[in-house]
Amino acid sequence: MHANNDAAPIDGHDAEGRGATVIVWLVAAVAVAILALAWNAASYRLHGTPSPIFLVFSVFLSLNLLICYWEICLYLKRDHIAERARYWRERGTSTGRTPAVEFLTARVQLRRIASASVWADTWAAYSLYDSAYTDRRSFGFNADVGNGFVTPIPSIVLLAALTFGIMPAMFAGILGVALFWQWVYVSSLYAVSVWMSGEHEALPRTVRWLYVWGPNSVWIIVPLLGLFVSVRLIVDGNYAVIGH
Repeated sequence: MHANNDAAPIDGHDAEGRGATVIVWLVAAVAVAILALAWNAASYRLHGTPSPIFLVFSVFLSLNLLICYWEICLYLKRDHIAERARYWRERGTSTGRTPAVEFLTARVQLRRIASASVWADTWAAYSLYDSAYTDRRSFGFNADVGNGFVTPIPSIVLLAALTFGIMPAMFAGILGVALFWQWVYVSSLYAVSVWMSGEHEALPRTVRWLYVWGPNSVWIIVPLLGLFVSVRLIVDGNYAVIGH
């Protein structure tokens, strides 16, 4: 259960000899899985039929809730992130390892899995692919901080509406249009800002798609589906589009 001697210390803290530890990516995956399974269990209990569309939205919105916490950490630990970015850059140069992979496969002490400093390392490692996250004046930094503080409550309300029907379908659709459209718009602008900066040109093509374009495309493709479903909720006046 302990880290290897050459493992990257998360947040500057070595997990070796500090009690039980867990792999970083596993913490994130379990958090999203628990949230999504809870919503789907409630939906199945109420409606009796699994819905693929509801499954997609429950996973996406649960993932957004986790990332919102990371984005709040981005704001709270913005100075710390700049320091840690230097560490990940130097470590990547000296070891030849990919910082993002090293961070995700590193171990963190169980007692620190909710630490803001731990999850700030997400942005420190990612800043090697987009330096915007060490510049609080950049579009990427402020767009993500805004998402972290603004979208958690609407995400929960929309999930509750899709699960329990706590509001008329038309109102849920209006909320969905507002929420999903801002993701499509902001994510598209972020992609454009990365492209226009030219910073991506220094990255190998595989790295661009794996760490920049790929993850960002999820925040465009799924919200586009969300826009379609939200409009159907408004036009149809019921939740039939998600099988409820």
